[in-house]
Amino acid sequence: MIYIFIAVAGFIGAVLRYITGEVLFRPDTIFPFATLFINIVGSFLLSWLTFHTLPMSAQLKKAIGTGVLGSFTTFSTLSAETVSLLEREFYAVAFLYISLSFAGGTIAAIAGSKAGPGKGGEV
Repeated sequence: MIYIFIAVAGFIGAVLRYITGEVLFRPDTIFPFATLFINIVGSFLLSWLTFHTLPMSAQLKKAIGTGVLGSFTTFSTLSAETVSLLEREFYAVAFLYISLSFAGGTIAAIAGSKAGPGKGGEV
């Protein structure tokens, strides 16, 4: 049954990712702001979900973490966008994108692990 929960949650996360990218950001810009934003927000939320005791079942927590947030965030898009920037010789933009993605994601994960009450989750 957990596989069905994760599959449905994955569908939700993928649709949220698409909507966020299309609605909040212009896709015709050089810098991939949408993926950067999505991955930083997802890093915060996954860390918060992981490190906090929440009033939900373990199955729901796995479905949200793996399904929703796993499909909402995307390392493969980060990688493909970086390669695209490099192929177009936007070296500084590619370096900035990678730097902001990793630093921003790590800082967001730290913030998520410390945010709010109920700390006591597991990694």
